[in-house]
Amino acid sequence: MVAPVTPGSRPRQPSLAQLRAFVAVAEHLHFRDAAAAIGMSQPALSGAVAALEEALGVQLLERTTRKVLLSPAGERLAERARTVLDAVGELMEEAEAARAPFTGVLRLGVIPTVAPYLLPTVLRLVRTRYPRLDLQVHEEQTGSLLDGLAHGRLDLLLLAVPLGVPQVVELPLFDEDFVLVMPKDHWLGGRADVPREALKELDLLLLDEGHCLRDQALDICREVGRNPGAPVATSAAGLSTLVQLVAGGLGVTLLPRTALKVETARNDQLTTGYFADPAPSRQIALAMRAGAARQPEFESFAQSLREAMRALPVRVAEAR
Repeated sequence: MVAPVTPGSRPRQPSLAQLRAFVAVAEHLHFRDAAAAIGMSQPALSGAVAALEEALGVQLLERTTRKVLLSPAGERLAERARTVLDAVGELMEEAEAARAPFTGVLRLGVIPTVAPYLLPTVLRLVRTRYPRLDLQVHEEQTGSLLDGLAHGRLDLLLLAVPLGVPQVVELPLFDEDFVLVMPKDHWLGGRADVPREALKELDLLLLDEGHCLRDQALDICREVGRNPGAPVATSAAGLSTLVQLVAGGLGVTLLPRTALKVETARNDQLTTGYFADPAPSRQIALAMRAGAARQPEFESFAQSLREAMRALPVRVAEAR
């Protein structure tokens, strides 16, 4: 006889072992078969079911010498117990996925002046080495990416550094030089020793406000002493448009080496010039939140990306 729960008192919390034993009996309606199914001795299983009935203050089974039946309460609670055990199983599966690196969702933010040129390498790496990783790519400007990282909308960023943002850890991938892109008949075309100082007086075309590449180009111009009043035409929202403006004779621009082949190969009205050493350059890195739970995974991902990017016209960073 199950002792009833006294009014005003709360039933004791059942254990998972008790629920598992009860569900096994409910499915097999036989103690020996139920015990064998879950790898428990018959006395231990009987004790677990009795303890569950005691904890809940409800008789779950009707026992006779010949068979076992579910009580009306047992029939209702058996379904609830199965739901609880299924939910616990799903919880354990999620925890296993969280423990296993390179599984589940990875929300990667990428700046527009990187995305078209590096994503083929990134996607190829994920497809071949991390097939269980659900990579979701978001192309946005730097400010929006950093906001998304800070608020948990994004997990990892691929962008130009240094950022100088507290609580953001940078994992350098590579450095790449800038190349001067000019109309076909430009006097600097084809040179491999263009001095930085040439930027002082050139008609320079840049991206719109908000693109980090614009800021980097302006920093280079300031370093070489470009007159603040020298013409700088801001006319394009993307590199493809910028290059077409150059081909049309409106000025010159700076392209990162990774973008050069994609953006100039289709136009025979362009020429390029390479800067004398040390050429102006930018650094590309992954960025994550300081103390990110997946930091070891992200560091391993960064190293895999470094190896994958050795075929590109860049100087791969050494792992920290």
